[in-house]
Amino acid sequence: MSGNTIGSVFRVTTWGESHGTALGAVVDGCPAGLLLNESDIQQALDRRKPSASVSSTTRKEGDKVEILSGIFEGKTTGTPVSLIIRNVDAKSSAYNELKDVFRPGQGDFTYQQKYGIRDWRGGGRASGRETVSRVAAGAIAAKVIARSGIDVVAYTYAIGSIAIDRSKMPADKNLKKFVLKNSLFCPDSDAAARMDKKISEVRKKGDSLGGIVEIVVSNCPAGLGEPVFYKMDADLTRALMSIGTVKAVEVGDGVEVAGKMGSEVNDQMDKKGFRTNHAGGILAGITNGEKIILRAYCKPIPSIAKPQQTIDCKGKERIIEIQGRHDICVLPRIVPVCEAMVNIVLADHLLRQEAIKNEKN
Repeated sequence: MSGNTIGSVFRVTTWGESHGTALGAVVDGCPAGLLLNESDIQQALDRRKPSASVSSTTRKEGDKVEILSGIFEGKTTGTPVSLIIRNVDAKSSAYNELKDVFRPGQGDFTYQQKYGIRDWRGGGRASGRETVSRVAAGAIAAKVIARSGIDVVAYTYAIGSIAIDRSKMPADKNLKKFVLKNSLFCPDSDAAARMDKKISEVRKKGDSLGGIVEIVVSNCPAGLGEPVFYKMDADLTRALMSIGTVKAVEVGDGVEVAGKMGSEVNDQMDKKGFRTNHAGGILAGITNGEKIILRAYCKPIPSIAKPQQTIDCKGKERIIEIQGRHDICVLPRIVPVCEAMVNIVLADHLLRQEAIKNEKN
């Protein structure tokens, strides 16, 4: 299967299936001399694991990472860093009754059409569990960009129709710590309480919810991005859209600009810099030094207990009600995944820019 690698200089390849032996990633192009150990990666993975939130699955994976290569005496050597996370709580028997059925909203039908075979155990490669590999690789990317002072924070902006009140968000310098204070990674504690209540109500109905993740990149230098087809916003959007649950991505003011005039969205400048940031930190595909603002729109979890009509592998119509251990809402677990994908893209573009500067020197 192709399409498992992202990046040009900082390259990440993920592998593994939801109910296979393990999942993992190979990170190639990581600079030598970077301080790195398993605890650095484990912190990120612990954020992605099922939490105490009512939105989470009851599947209990330890998600313990092992570094197999690319590290010597606590530092990266410049060679590929190979990571593995073993599956320990996979119960494939729960999917026996569904192995010949195409589940609505899942990749069952499309994988079968493309490859003529599919791993029906929890969705295989198309499962949301694949994202554990991205988070592990993203933790390494975060250390790469941190050398330049770049900071990325993602949080729950909305679940269903409940969105945060920006006036209740903490100051930028406290945002990252504040986001970790509740299980939904929501910077508005009042909204988080209402979100929890809504998720509980939907769980009782056997249904699921979607939501929005907002990602903010601070201290990103101007000049990152490769026109024309590798623009920064194009690569960031592509990376976020590669997450199975994401169906739309906004940059800056996003879709709102279509209903405004140029005078309303142009970011004017004075001697101090940009006076506004409607563009979300990117102009002509290149970073302008302002905050990069992104929003990822996530669809509801497709595995629901409500009756749904579908067909099986023989084309026979079926009515199914999916049972088992599933999230009710992809948020908050997708928050660290979005953060990881942004880290990876930024690391790649930062190293591209460093390569250009080295060539000039």
